Amino acid sequence: MNVIIIEDEKLSAEHLTTMLHRIDKSITVVNTYDTVKASVHAFQSGIQADLLFVDIHLADGISFEIFAQVLVEVPIIFTTAYDDYAIRAFKLNSVDYLLKPIGIDELTAALEKFKKYKMQFQSTLSENISLTYQHFSAQTKNRFIVRSGQNIDSILTEQVFHFQTQDSITFLVIENGKRFPVNYTMEQLESLLAPEQFFRINRKVLLNIKAIDRVSAYVNSRLLVQSKHLGGDMAVVSRERVADFKVWLDS
Repeated sequence: MNVIIIEDEKLSAEHLTTMLHRIDKSITVVNTYDTVKASVHAFQSGIQADLLFVDIHLADGISFEIFAQVLVEVPIIFTTAYDDYAIRAFKLNSVDYLLKPIGIDELTAALEKFKKYKMQFQSTLSENISLTYQHFSAQTKNRFIVRSGQNIDSILTEQVFHFQTQDSITFLVIENGKRFPVNYTMEQLESLLAPEQFFRINRKVLLNIKAIDRVSAYVNSRLLVQSKHLGGDMAVVSRERVADFKVWLDS
């Protein structure tokens, strides 16, 4: 059986490969991919497999974006480290999922399920992916739980001016300038927040459209955003994001 692994964590991909070989030595991992872009290119090039193992969050987006761009008629077992939204979505459909860290018993059971219901997966895959993508996309995060001293506060997403990363820590920033660390990467936040409300203007900042006061031209074909509590390089829209940013502002 030929398998493709789509996973942005190298150790997780290697661990999964090792377990698959322990369960069934006839399983061949054809290739591994760590981004939406690389996966789409591979499928467009005609790569084939009997089964896919697909992480939900990849280096450049969520894996559902792959199936929005290309038709993949291969049974899929999704994997996730934490996302209860995705878990609820998969429970509505017949596509299987595994919760990380993946144990060998769970993996064995998933493979047995795949073998037993292979034809069923094949016939319902396209519909399941579409429904799951819609359901997942609809589950945008509407609040964040943060710690303030000895207290725990709840902040509505609409109250967030922007998210920013500093020294590998992601912070949530609100109107009065207070900032709180949150246990999410920028990539995870992009997939959890409403795309019409938040835009990642550069590698370090994810900005609420309501927090923008003015946008002006800047050097090297970039844009400068005037927003409360945002300055310096943090306020610059990177050149590769300028076109999408303009579309976002006008949508």
